[in-house]
Amino acid sequence: MTLIIFILIFGVIVLIHEFGHFIMAKKAGVYIYEFSIGFGPKLCSFKRKNDVTQYSIRLIPLGGYVSMAGEGEGIDDKIPKDQLLCNKTFFQRFLVMAAGVFNNFVLGFVLLFIMGLIYGTTHTSNVLSNMPTDGSLYVAGARDGDVVTKINGSSVSNYDDIQTYLALVKEGNSVDITIKNNTGENTYKVKPTKGKDNKYYYGISVKVEQEKGFVAALKYAKEKFISIFKTMFIVLKSLFTGKLGLDSLSGPVGIYTVVDQVRSSFQTILYLTAYLSINIGFMNFLPFPAFDGGRILFLIIEKIKGSKLNPKVESTVNMIGFMLLMLLMVVITVKDVIHLF
Repeated sequence: MTLIIFILIFGVIVLIHEFGHFIMAKKAGVYIYEFSIGFGPKLCSFKRKNDVTQYSIRLIPLGGYVSMAGEGEGIDDKIPKDQLLCNKTFFQRFLVMAAGVFNNFVLGFVLLFIMGLIYGTTHTSNVLSNMPTDGSLYVAGARDGDVVTKINGSSVSNYDDIQTYLALVKEGNSVDITIKNNTGENTYKVKPTKGKDNKYYYGISVKVEQEKGFVAALKYAKEKFISIFKTMFIVLKSLFTGKLGLDSLSGPVGIYTVVDQVRSSFQTILYLTAYLSINIGFMNFLPFPAFDGGRILFLIIEKIKGSKLNPKVESTVNMIGFMLLMLLMVVITVKDVIHLF
């Protein structure tokens, strides 16, 4: 069951992403050879009547692609020039390349909205409430009604921000928590206490509001979308600055483990799918070779340069980028497998 849910989650995310590229390419009049969900050996395929595109499902469900004429260095002379992607306008090509990321963001937002509509919404703040009196932060001097404004000097506006910055702290280490109240701002150095579950707690408990309804669900989807997006930026920055290492990242094996833990809760599965969709959209938009963002960067360089880039050079750079990504994926997967034992 875990495997089925895992495949469905990635299948939906990939399908929506690739459909974005596909539909924009079709609207732009680009000749599409194949629309594939998954990589590797072909499991099944078909063609629609009066449609040149082959629709395929392949063995490895951790990706997919839309194969378009005029996309790489090889140009098929049999395809009319006006149907080649490389001959489309800058705006058309930009939309084709950005549509996958856009679709991932839309999917994430819609799933968060559906979740809020079905289960109601929970809005967290940075206002302390119902603090445990034996908790580290209470002992340090904070009280209910105080507002948490910073974690280790970084501004926070809700509990999601607080959790994100606390996750960057090495387990068991003290953290500087800035509190604002009627007397002004005070910064406490708070050392966490170890619970019976061997996890560390700072004793932070914030005010929570629960709502139901269409408007509340929209508000929740917007807030969570922004929060997840912000978390991606923080994680990326922390990776570059060294605050986070590769051991903090998870690949397919790590995600499979998470799916196994939450598979009994449809609500959590919805949230995980939304989170992964926004995550994948964010990563794909980064200006790195082999990502959609890398292709958009080449397109912008081409626009500034005023002439087409050498397709061979672009293809080589994308291939190197893809190989580096695969190497990173192997390293992360090995790490995830080791953590299973």
